[in-house]
Amino acid sequence: MDIARTQSALPENPEMADAAPEPRAPLLIRREDYTPFPWLVPEIALDFALGLEKTRVHAALTVQRNAAAPRSESIRLNGDGLTPIAVAVDGEAVNDWSVDGGDLILPLHGDSHLVEVTTQIDPLANSQLMGLYASGGMLCTQCEAEGFRRITFFPDRPDVLSTYRVRMEGPRSQFPVLLSNGNRVAQGDGEEGAHWAEWHDPWPKPSYLFALVAGDLVCNRDRFVTRSGREVELGIWVRESDLPRTVHAMQSLKNSMRWDEEAFGREYDLDLFNIVAVSDFNMGAMENKGLNIFNTKYVLADRGTATDADYDAIEGVIGHEYFHNWSGNRVTCRDWFQLSLKEGFTVLRDQLFSAAMGSEAIKRIEDVRVLRSIQFPEDSGPLAHPIRPDSYSEISNFYTATVYNKGAEVIRMMRTMAGTERFRRGTDLYFARHDGEAATCEDFVRAIEEGAELDLGRFRLWYAQAGTPKVSVAMDYADDAVTLRLRQLVPPTPGQPEKQPMPIPLRLALFDRESRAHRGEELVVLEEAEASFRFTGFAQRPVLSINRGFSAPVSIERRVDPADLVFLAQYDDDPFARYEAMQDLVVGHLCDAIGGGLDDAGMERGRDAILQAFSAVLADDGIDDLMRGELMILPSQTYLAEQMLVADPHAIHREREGLKRWLGAKLEAQLAALHDRAGEAADDTSPAARGARKLKTQALVYLAAGTPGHAAQRAAAQYDAATNMTDRQGALMVLAGLESPERSARLADFYDRYCGNALVIDKWFAIQAQSLHPDALAHVKALAEHPDFTLRNPNRVRSLYMAFAANPHAFHTADGEGYRMIADLILALDPINPQTAARFVPSLGRWRRIEPHRAGLMRAELERIAAAPGLSRDTSEQVSRSLA
Repeated sequence: MDIARTQSALPENPEMADAAPEPRAPLLIRREDYTPFPWLVPEIALDFALGLEKTRVHAALTVQRNAAAPRSESIRLNGDGLTPIAVAVDGEAVNDWSVDGGDLILPLHGDSHLVEVTTQIDPLANSQLMGLYASGGMLCTQCEAEGFRRITFFPDRPDVLSTYRVRMEGPRSQFPVLLSNGNRVAQGDGEEGAHWAEWHDPWPKPSYLFALVAGDLVCNRDRFVTRSGREVELGIWVRESDLPRTVHAMQSLKNSMRWDEEAFGREYDLDLFNIVAVSDFNMGAMENKGLNIFNTKYVLADRGTATDADYDAIEGVIGHEYFHNWSGNRVTCRDWFQLSLKEGFTVLRDQLFSAAMGSEAIKRIEDVRVLRSIQFPEDSGPLAHPIRPDSYSEISNFYTATVYNKGAEVIRMMRTMAGTERFRRGTDLYFARHDGEAATCEDFVRAIEEGAELDLGRFRLWYAQAGTPKVSVAMDYADDAVTLRLRQLVPPTPGQPEKQPMPIPLRLALFDRESRAHRGEELVVLEEAEASFRFTGFAQRPVLSINRGFSAPVSIERRVDPADLVFLAQYDDDPFARYEAMQDLVVGHLCDAIGGGLDDAGMERGRDAILQAFSAVLADDGIDDLMRGELMILPSQTYLAEQMLVADPHAIHREREGLKRWLGAKLEAQLAALHDRAGEAADDTSPAARGARKLKTQALVYLAAGTPGHAAQRAAAQYDAATNMTDRQGALMVLAGLESPERSARLADFYDRYCGNALVIDKWFAIQAQSLHPDALAHVKALAEHPDFTLRNPNRVRSLYMAFAANPHAFHTADGEGYRMIADLILALDPINPQTAARFVPSLGRWRRIEPHRAGLMRAELERIAAAPGLSRDTSEQVSRSLA
């Protein structure tokens, strides 16, 4: 499942709010308490009588005693908000059942039975969007993690694997399309205008992978022939008006299927593969076996309404959910503590796929930017948890950047240490050994260990310890030899005050200053708290490039001469390391400036070094514009705050914008020339054209800071001439942050032009909420009263309030009004959609890392939320952990 893509389409790269577990609250569930379920459910048959306001569900479970579990004389079937209409065992109606906390407890004394339960639900009233719910006249499901229990009573846990037969019947006029998992085996007409369909999924799966869709949809159909010659029918189901915007998604699906065969040897295993696009969805997408359900945001695209970043995100999410067919479906997770088993591994797979489809260098930089803006703050905050946590209270709070993104980095480190071929042998062993099973993270590590012939004994600590390791680097040079002294520290996190050293693979190179080359890349693994590594044969002190390609998800701490960083920013042959040198150069200067440690001369020296590096980037003909655009992006305010024990958001904003303003003024002529040159590029989807579009917006960002009048004219002209959404959105994003006549006119034009297109109007809300305009907070208040705003649609809520919460200069106003706004939202949203509401809590939960005045205001809002009666378990857990 994709939790809502963590990559922003906007050039300023705002952070996404995070979420996390490791709770100490009522209903605490511990990993150490795991026991197998006493009953196996090898088969389940579901019969749905469909209706928007009344759907009746008849479930028939074939149950058998589990010899691997303690004997039980009853069965607990999980339920949430359900009342059984009828219960039968082996064909006989029974009444000796009871309900405990929503669960149905039914006495069972034999070794095998047929248990039948009938329930009735109201999909239209299901505002949580979990279980079976209505969206725009359509019925659809979301069952991960514990939504199936809102449909029928069942052992709703990932280690209970069943084959599913599904029959559904409903009015043909209302639900002309009836879809479920697996292959359709029969269909026909019913009485009084009804029709029915039966589906069978031959592959055992847990209940969280169940899916059903019924509605008025049309299909973009295609086919794919697997490497063994099997033909698979592909379908992307959408509203009729959206059909033309599914072409890219279909091509992305076929690319994913072919790549997974080539890169991981995984072939698709059903006759059908369907995707349905839904406008009301808590997540990004869901990997239900054979029937993926997607947020429309990650399916629909055309050049006029989707940016280049949107196209990339669609390709990545399509790949992610398809890759789950093996890393999540064929091999699923034993319990929810193992969530990173499927999500971390699949994120790595979608990252490798996207890199293969586009630019490997740019993809790596983007992935690290997401990690640093979301997961690093999570790792250093009150909600920090390992990628395989030990306890939770509400499972929906587990869908975090730590589980997904850091989980991917941990598996990537195994791949780095093993090498591509040996890592593939390990994954082949994993899939072969655990196909059809509910596995654990330990099972995965053991398979890589054995298949790749790699000792991962100490490496397992990455699964157990929270926190971002800090690696300090010191380099000594004497007698033609270089000695690197490395030390690591894994900082304390809630519940884990002391940590053990973990293996950290670091790719490095030592550059000769004169030749600007190195003699080859080295891989060193720091396994202990500290270690030294010696390299000989250097006639003069070299320049160190370390953690190349971001080979480990750590924070590198070292004192580097700015001249060395300028050298690496100009000449490093590793694209990520070159980007990192630019980031380090800027971060070092800004942190000194924010801390008040620079006099006028120091400020001038720091800015001059940055100007030298920027000028070299702008003039370098050896890089493409995609890379040039990346190198121009300043470190985010969030990342800068992470470099400080206690951050002052106002000071960070002041110094960052001051540097941007100075660079924009100093480089006005070069930036204007780049903007002109990029404007002459072809308007197509080639890398060169995509790079030109990226460069145009980045040039406008600096010009808007340095010469706002000039930038407003250029941005307005770019907006007016735009023939694609990337150029139009980039120009509008810049204009939204300016006080100029061009701003209001283009914002009004954008709304009028796209009114009725929900995904594009989401952009309109987000652009204003995350703008640099001094009145951004007031704009958000006004937008909350706009007729197009609703709390009922998660996309719309995120587009306004998540964008605002990720806008530091507006969110962190000194009077605390931004904090009150988010707290009010949480309280209003929690009764409607607690899962979405809970994801806003971490924006307030980082109060300990903010200067005292604002920290007090943030904490007060958390206490106000905590005192509210009837708070959901989702939100209550997040708030209590943030205050603990």
